[in-house]
Amino acid sequence: MKFVDEASIHVEAGDGGRGCVSFRREKFIPRGGPDGGDGGDGGSVFLVADANLSTLVDFHIRRGFRAECGKGGRGRNMIGRSGEDLLVRVPVGTRVRDEDTWESIGELLREGQRLLVAQGGFHGIGNARFRSSTNRAPRRSTPGIPGEQRQLHLELILLADVGLLGLPNAGKSSLIRKLSSARPKVAGYPFTTLYPNLGVVNPENGCSFVIADIPGVIKGAAAGAGLGIRFLKHLARTRLLLHLLDIAPLDDLVDPVQQVREIEGELRAYDGNLACKERWLVLNKRDLLKPVDFERRRTEILVRLGWTDPVFGISAATGEGTRGLARALMRYLDQERRGAVIEPNATALDQAVDNENAWHPLA
Repeated sequence: MKFVDEASIHVEAGDGGRGCVSFRREKFIPRGGPDGGDGGDGGSVFLVADANLSTLVDFHIRRGFRAECGKGGRGRNMIGRSGEDLLVRVPVGTRVRDEDTWESIGELLREGQRLLVAQGGFHGIGNARFRSSTNRAPRRSTPGIPGEQRQLHLELILLADVGLLGLPNAGKSSLIRKLSSARPKVAGYPFTTLYPNLGVVNPENGCSFVIADIPGVIKGAAAGAGLGIRFLKHLARTRLLLHLLDIAPLDDLVDPVQQVREIEGELRAYDGNLACKERWLVLNKRDLLKPVDFERRRTEILVRLGWTDPVFGISAATGEGTRGLARALMRYLDQERRGAVIEPNATALDQAVDNENAWHPLA
């Protein structure tokens, strides 16, 4: 299914049913008086979060939604039937804005959560309600109030605990394939990832978290270059970012430190809050270097960056270090859910890593 994360739709709530003008007419009951009933309320339009949906592509096919109108009142004080509410299902994580004013209407972050986007019209009043001591035969009624109409902008922002960040071919798709059952495309050329992918990681029995992979971010992305900047919004709700860095680039002239700085600059240009999010450095493709060369290059990179957050050395291709990374992530997220403050040092995560010794704190 094609991944679509933005859509524009038009919603119309149902009009209220009009009130009825009627008088009681029965044998042997002269001057029976007014008995016109009220109309029914118009149906409202609700957006409902559905975990079974993962894209807004359906709203590029059907763009208009209208709830049922209320029925008119009738004689003998019969009230018109109210229109049924219309429930429009959207993916969990959908943000809703009024397209005309760009006002934020709300977000749907939980399965089954409802959001009222168009209020149904109020019913009209029948003439029986206008009867008084001075007006015993009113011939007045009111029409129903029209339902609310809105042009809405839907924006899907994926819900994930961990987000993968890095240049094209840094190994993000390979890592998510190794950690989860997700199967994004992997190839030996840039931009094989064209849309975000989600994977569920289960490092331990009964414990899991969601990881998101987005297309690679390149220099100039904030100005529209490449695909990554379009999908950076999907990292906004993550609690932790993994910055993947190719520690063994094919071109010797490539400077890994400069690559990190470029992406940091693009993050700041896109959203300052995203740039300040907790971020771990993951040095990928360590299998392509001898252990001595890997340690030397790792130390050089960390010193030049002045990196103080956790650092991992892994190989997404062979799986080396990935198990320890997954367990460290699970421990971090579990403690964060409990409100604990986690310091980036060895004692905080020493029980999370396995014998692969994947976690390398900066000395």
